[in-house]
Amino acid sequence: MAAKPFASSADLGVKEQTLEVLADGVYALTAEGDPNLGAIEGEDFLVCFEALATPVAARRWLARLREHTDKPVRYLVLSHYHAVRVLGASAFDAEVIVSSEQTGHLIAERGQQDWESEYGRMPRLFEEPGSIPGLTWPTMTFRDKLTISLGGDRGELVLEFLGRGHTEGDIVAWLPEPKVLFAGDLVESQAALYTGDAFHFDWATGTLDRIKALGAEQLIGGRGAIARGRGEVDAAIEQTRAFLTTMHDTVGTVHRAGGSLKDAFEATHAALAPKFGHWPIFEHCLPFDVQRLWDEFGGIERPVVWTAERDRQVWDELQG
Repeated sequence: MAAKPFASSADLGVKEQTLEVLADGVYALTAEGDPNLGAIEGEDFLVCFEALATPVAARRWLARLREHTDKPVRYLVLSHYHAVRVLGASAFDAEVIVSSEQTGHLIAERGQQDWESEYGRMPRLFEEPGSIPGLTWPTMTFRDKLTISLGGDRGELVLEFLGRGHTEGDIVAWLPEPKVLFAGDLVESQAALYTGDAFHFDWATGTLDRIKALGAEQLIGGRGAIARGRGEVDAAIEQTRAFLTTMHDTVGTVHRAGGSLKDAFEATHAALAPKFGHWPIFEHCLPFDVQRLWDEFGGIERPVVWTAERDRQVWDELQG
């Protein structure tokens, strides 16, 4: 059997981008399993959520947004540190770049390695990589919660750290009045999970419980479709939980039995593929997901830094 192409290196097809208006002045861009983005209008400014992988890619999103509003970007919110979410930040000309404190620490600790890793895994997303001026650094950070007044009668936007999950520092953006939640990669709707930098046990329990307790009526995850209505929102949250708990059960069983990492990967693939295998980036993510969870079962609390070299080693061992 021929080896599978590395990660998403063979995914070169153009994805159709769709801009949707979720409420008055609330926008989301989805792209058939590519990273999702959002924007919220204040009285005389914009808050943008996520930045894509390069300034060139981000400018295409901003051109779509400018068909609806010409307000300047005051805040650019980064849900976490991964390169495909942050390296396009310079295109926004934002007054303030916001993240959690822990995301700021992670950029300093492993941002450069992550950039090189994700560029190798997902080259199509890095449109004109030479346009990236360097690592993106937050100019404002917070520990637990930051509330932004949107002015006039537009209410408030709440940025909140709800617990470790997809990374050590993910945050969500919550609009209580229209009940719209930008969840970042803490929730995916009809898309597979990347958990290579995750805290699987925290994520599947308390973190998802706190997200669900917000009571969102529309949810935009990191990838995949927009969930509309409480039924779809809860289904997206529980889909995310089911992916995680299936991994826990399968990898844990192999680890306790003294099996190998390869055994754990094959068992997990078999357990997840019938339900999740046809969703975006499933084959790409799973080797890195299983490696990280295997490390957690082995007592490694914080994720080992992914480098381009380590990516290839894990891929060759598990998907080669």
